[in-house]
Amino acid sequence: MQNKTFKIGFIGMGTVAQGVWKHLEKSFETMTARFGAKYELAKACVRYISKKRGVDIPLEKLTENPYDIINDPSIDIVCELMGGTTDAFDITISALKAGKVVVSANKAVICKRGAEIFETAQSNNGAYFFEASVAGGIPVIKVLREGLVANRFSKIYGILNGTCNYILTRMERENASYDSVIADARRLGYVEADESLDIDGWDAAHKISILAYLAHGVWIDPSKDMLVSGIRGIRLEDMVWAKEFDCRIKLIASVRKNEETGALFAAVYPAILPLTDVVANVNEVYNAVSLTGDVVGRTVHIGRGAGQDATASAVIADIADAIAYLQGKPARPASNVVAEKSRMATLEEVSDEFYLRMEVPDRSGVLASVASDLAGEGISVELLQQRKHETEGKAWLLFTTHKTTEAAIKRACEKLKKADYVFDEPFVLRIWKSE
Repeated sequence: MQNKTFKIGFIGMGTVAQGVWKHLEKSFETMTARFGAKYELAKACVRYISKKRGVDIPLEKLTENPYDIINDPSIDIVCELMGGTTDAFDITISALKAGKVVVSANKAVICKRGAEIFETAQSNNGAYFFEASVAGGIPVIKVLREGLVANRFSKIYGILNGTCNYILTRMERENASYDSVIADARRLGYVEADESLDIDGWDAAHKISILAYLAHGVWIDPSKDMLVSGIRGIRLEDMVWAKEFDCRIKLIASVRKNEETGALFAAVYPAILPLTDVVANVNEVYNAVSLTGDVVGRTVHIGRGAGQDATASAVIADIADAIAYLQGKPARPASNVVAEKSRMATLEEVSDEFYLRMEVPDRSGVLASVASDLAGEGISVELLQQRKHETEGKAWLLFTTHKTTEAAIKRACEKLKKADYVFDEPFVLRIWKSE
C-alpha cells in the first residue's frame, strides 16, 4: 500500500469537520509527509447541499446520503462528525461492517454505545479512533493508552467542559452573575443548542465515562451510576467565599478508585479548589486533565478543550493513526485494561469535605436548628459565616464541614429542604483535595 492514495469521507460538515477539511486541504504536502502516504478528501455528506459553508467543497463531492460514503468501496476512512447518538450509531456500525476505518469526535455515542462499537470494529477486523471525543486538543486518550500504559490510575479529574469554565471564569473575574454571563455565552455561540449538556454537566459526564473505561476497563453510565450536577446554582456569594480562602470554583469531572475495595466513584460537580492546584488556574475555554498513576505519580495536561481548530487537531491525529493502521500497523485495543474487582462505590463509601450555602430567615434560633440537623447526621462543622442577604428578613448561612460522606450530606440536605427555617434546597459544593 506504499503508493496508495487513501480516500477520506466525511459524514457531517459542521464546525469541526470544516476545520479538518480546511487544514488537510491547506497543508496537503506537510500532512502527506507526516502521514507517510497520500490522501484525498473524497466526499462529504451534508444535511443540505445548498447551504453556505466556511470551506469550498466541489459540488460533485457533496451528498445528502451517508450511505453514498459507506457503500463506496474506494473510500477507506469515514469521519463521523455529525453528533447525536441514534443515527450516528447506526452509521458507525454500518461503516465498520463495510470494512471502513472510522474516526469520531462523538463522545455521547461512545459513552452510550461504546461497547457495541468497539466489539463491531474488532469482529470486522476494523478500527475505531476517537481521540477528539475528550478534551479537544489535549491528546489525553493517547496519554492513557500509550504514554502511561504502565500505570494504574487511582484518580483522574479535571475540567472537561470549556463552556462552564468560561462562565465560571467570567463570574469570578468580573463579579458578574451567572444569568448575565450565560446570556453572553449564548450570544457568542459557546453554549450547545441543548444547553443542559454543558450547563448541567452531561457533556463532562460523557467524557469522564470514556476516560474511566480507558483507565479501568468498565463502562459507567452517567444517568445511573454517576453523581452529576452542573453550575446553575452558583452565586456570587460562593465566588466571594472561595476567593477569600484562596480558592476557586470549577466544574470538576472525576473518577476515583479505591484499590483495596475495588470501588469506583465517578462524578461531575462544581467544586472548590485551592489555588495551589494547577487545575484551579486553568481558565476561559481551556480544559485540564490530572492523572494520578501508581508509577508516574501525578501528571497534568492542559489545552483548548473545544473549538474548531483544537478538535480538528485531534481528528487529524486520528486520521494519521487510521492511515498507519491501513498500512499495516496494528490498532491498539480501545482499552488496555481488564476490569478486575471493580464495582461502583456506594455514597456511604465516598468521603469529602463540603461547603453548604443556605437561605434562612434572619431570626434567632435558626443557626442552632441547622447545626442540630447537621449533627444528627454526624456532620461536624468546621467553619460558619453569616452573610447579608439582598432581601430584608433573610440571611445567607455558609458552612464548611470536616470530612463526611456523600450519603450523610444527602440525608442532611433532604432534611433541611423540608425544614421551615430553610428557604429552598441547600446549595452544596465539594471541597476538592488533589492529594
